[in-house]
Amino acid sequence: MTKDQIAYRFKLLQEKIVSDLTSIDGKQSFQTDTWERAEGGGGQTMTIADGGIIEKGGVAFSKVYGDVSAVMKKQLGLAGDTFFATGVSIVLHPSNPFIPIIHMNVRYFELDGGAYWFGGGIDLTPHYIDKKLATDFHLGLKQICDKYNPDFYSEFKAQADDYFFIPHRNETRGIGGVFFDHQVENDKVSKMNLFDFCIDLGESFPELYGHQVETNKSKTYTDEHIQWRNHRRGRYVEFNLVNDRGTKFGLLSGGRTESILMSLPPLANWTYCHEIKPLSEEFETQRKLVKAYPWVDSE
Repeated sequence: MTKDQIAYRFKLLQEKIVSDLTSIDGKQSFQTDTWERAEGGGGQTMTIADGGIIEKGGVAFSKVYGDVSAVMKKQLGLAGDTFFATGVSIVLHPSNPFIPIIHMNVRYFELDGGAYWFGGGIDLTPHYIDKKLATDFHLGLKQICDKYNPDFYSEFKAQADDYFFIPHRNETRGIGGVFFDHQVENDKVSKMNLFDFCIDLGESFPELYGHQVETNKSKTYTDEHIQWRNHRRGRYVEFNLVNDRGTKFGLLSGGRTESILMSLPPLANWTYCHEIKPLSEEFETQRKLVKAYPWVDSE
């Protein structure tokens, strides 16, 4: 399978996800923004705003290539002269505080000389954590992982716990999920297996998120719930701008800034020395924002 064939399949994945999410939202359609990169390649960013479910969201596809700059070599540790990168990235910010933020990304990277790797992941950031729904989400991911390698879920969950962690807050961004990077073929999985895993994860995205939406979309909420939602969105912003490697790579490689920063919510807030009421809904969520929480084993 060539890099261009992988990119073509990722583009089809974007189209499927957009179609499914349009049905889930039930109100708005996605707007299409096709762009080109002067140094080579381009992409298509599809966005939605003020929907029935999604207040702001995007499903982005990109296929970019060109020279590995000195900045990329220094900051990202890339050893090569030219690169090729393609992938699909999704972030959805719902309006209802009881529906979680969700992020997914699958990507393929290749350097001149043939070195390559797959990466990606999916993670859930509930404003309010529901243990059963968190467990459902992780069980769904485990079922996908187990089809390709029985070690994938435990390995990739641990990597997600480490990756989606905000050191300066000493808390996780949400309930995690799976995260993987620099995956190459070995004696357990072939290159085709890794590609199929990425596609399977992407095609499962609407069902995984649809379950969260259907369970929560009819719940009523107050101004206090909105304030907490915006507080949690603030943490999401902090992670993406300070810690996220994907954001850093996109900006350093000359990616399209509007598409890279589509992950940010339409509204967030930061309250100085924010205090949480003991034993409140917010308190119960906050205490679960820790690494290595055993969602699949929890009761």
